[in-house]
Amino acid sequence: MGNREDLLAGARRCLEEKGYLRTTVRDIASASKVSMAAIGYHFGSREALLNLALFAAVDEWAAGSGRLAGQGDTTEERYADTWDRKIRDFGDMRWLWIANVEAFVHAQSSPELLATLAEGQRRSRRMVAAQLRGVPEDAVAEEDVRALGSVHIALLSGVMVQALTDPEQAPTGRELAQGLRAMAELLES
Repeated sequence: MGNREDLLAGARRCLEEKGYLRTTVRDIASASKVSMAAIGYHFGSREALLNLALFAAVDEWAAGSGRLAGQGDTTEERYADTWDRKIRDFGDMRWLWIANVEAFVHAQSSPELLATLAEGQRRSRRMVAAQLRGVPEDAVAEEDVRALGSVHIALLSGVMVQALTDPEQAPTGRELAQGLRAMAELLES
């Protein structure tokens, strides 16, 4: 690996161990065994490097666990099982979700990061809507992107925060499916 790759790997280790907000240039340089000046040379800033490392980790999750199809005989059972797997991931990859929350907080004073996170949410809405509909992303209706994708992303964020804050009381996949069914019934009445 070259310095650039070493720095990305070191930044990821720092995200895992220290989080987004507490990681310093010195931490990354030490973890990657590369000079602090190399961060500026290759990435321009600590923030840019951490953002790339974080986004790569999220993409890795989305390509693997984030796309897990649930097991079960019915659509509701598969949906509940998918959520149970995601909730387990929130605990298993706690560092990733905490780093995401920290990046969101930091983005409130970083227009560039805020724009990047907003673009990521737009892409995620389409991806999630496609997964839920079982169609390719380019076949998703814009209405589904805005409605189905947005609601699912909101649910994902909320459940993630609950699982990180109080894992013993976080909803199960079955409870989420039941709650969504109850909400649909309320909206129809």
